[in-house]
Amino acid sequence: MSKLTNVRGRITYISSHAKQENLYAVYETTERSYWTELARYNQQEFKKSNTPGKCIEARELIIALPKSFPSLYEPDSLLQLFTNRFKEKYGVECVAALHHNKSKTNYHIHLIFSERELLPEPIEKIATRNMFYDENGNHVRTKKEILDENGSIRKGCKIVKKGSIYERNLFTTKNTLFKQESFVDEAKIFYTDLINLLVKDDMEKLHVFDKNGLYLATKKIGKNNPKAEQIQKDNEIRMKWNQEVDRAIVSEVPEDEIRQIKKEYITDRIKSSIEVYGNRPELFGHIIRTAIAALVLLISKVLKAVRELKNKLFQEAQDEMYPSQHEAVTAISSEAVDSLEVPVSDIQIEPELMVQEHEPDRSQIPPRPDMPADAKVYPKLSKIYQELNQHNGIIIEAEKERNSLEEQRDNLKGLAKLTKKGELQGIIDSKNEQIETLKKGLKGIVWRYGFQTVQDFYRSYHASTSAYRDYQSKVKSWEATYGVSDKPQKETIAERMERYEKEKAEQHYQQNNPKKDREVR
Repeated sequence: MSKLTNVRGRITYISSHAKQENLYAVYETTERSYWTELARYNQQEFKKSNTPGKCIEARELIIALPKSFPSLYEPDSLLQLFTNRFKEKYGVECVAALHHNKSKTNYHIHLIFSERELLPEPIEKIATRNMFYDENGNHVRTKKEILDENGSIRKGCKIVKKGSIYERNLFTTKNTLFKQESFVDEAKIFYTDLINLLVKDDMEKLHVFDKNGLYLATKKIGKNNPKAEQIQKDNEIRMKWNQEVDRAIVSEVPEDEIRQIKKEYITDRIKSSIEVYGNRPELFGHIIRTAIAALVLLISKVLKAVRELKNKLFQEAQDEMYPSQHEAVTAISSEAVDSLEVPVSDIQIEPELMVQEHEPDRSQIPPRPDMPADAKVYPKLSKIYQELNQHNGIIIEAEKERNSLEEQRDNLKGLAKLTKKGELQGIIDSKNEQIETLKKGLKGIVWRYGFQTVQDFYRSYHASTSAYRDYQSKVKSWEATYGVSDKPQKETIAERMERYEKEKAEQHYQQNNPKKDREVR
């Protein structure tokens, strides 16, 4: 966001075809004369305040648009939508222009807006006595203060006579919201949501960076930036931290613990470094590398704990499947009971087991619970989740191989230390490059499915998992309550007895009525 000290000149610049090579549309929510009055009023108020610096007459936002928008939407309607939405939300007047840069790689909107609102009716102040103003426009108490040695009114001084208007306010005070740092973040989220509603391709959806989140933001390197090399190095180390954050999330490290490492090893240490050494960007890389090492250690601890838990659960499952001999219980299977030749008349059934099965009144049954949208995407997200885990498994195996090679290198002795160390180090370096590429692949997987970060995917996945389990619970409850299910129902005791009688009767008939006798008949 930019502060404008000459709003009229800026409006002329962004809206002029003579000054802009690729100008597609201009849209204003009010007449151009409004900005002249606004500039004049702001200058007057600034002068009264005796504040040092320059008067801020208005502010400007530059909104970058996806590359597909020129072919999808008409410039005039697109610009009006973005401008009117801003006015509806904040209630201030705007003027906007839609541009391309010279190489037509950056499609963007310049949005200029007022910090003040126009009053429904001007507020006019009437002088109750003669009022005197010096050359600087300051109000003085007596006429003598604006007279020269000859008793004449000095040049630039003035008198406002009793009953005249000495002040006329057309605008409200400036909205303090626009001065707050949080406003820029709010505006980014506001326009990001609007853009994401308009894009057709999920890969073009935008993501607002959260300063308080787990990741570190990379910096844009402008043309002819003298610090380009330093910024590039900082971006590379930031990206390594972000890749390790992706790895931590996939490895099921709690987000709170990742956030704590970021605060303790990055945020707090950068503040301490600035307090002690001043602004020294070259120390930034060392701080981030230390934080990455701490995060890697946390990941290894979590993975070890997960392995131990899985082994424990597996052992418990084995114990349940194969109990010890003194705990074994001998039972007759249902198939064995069915094979017994027992007359129906000899089957004794306890009275409490004689449950009368009633077909439920379907007219009274509420509809089967509908699957919510979050639950419907669970199968797709589950496949992505499995793909991430498989990819993480490949990383784990690569790290094990790297660690084994490092152990071999460190254990070399004598002549082998001189001859084989370089060879092993070359293999280790190659393995490290492979691991770095694999870590980048975690973000690549979620990008293919339209997610900006691994964290975004896992939030969607956990929400979907919760919704799917809740839906399954409701369906089971509905089936248990109303006795209706899409799955085959178990045979009741009464049905089993009826089937047994029919089978015995058929068997008795076939034994007493040979095939030939049945054919004669």
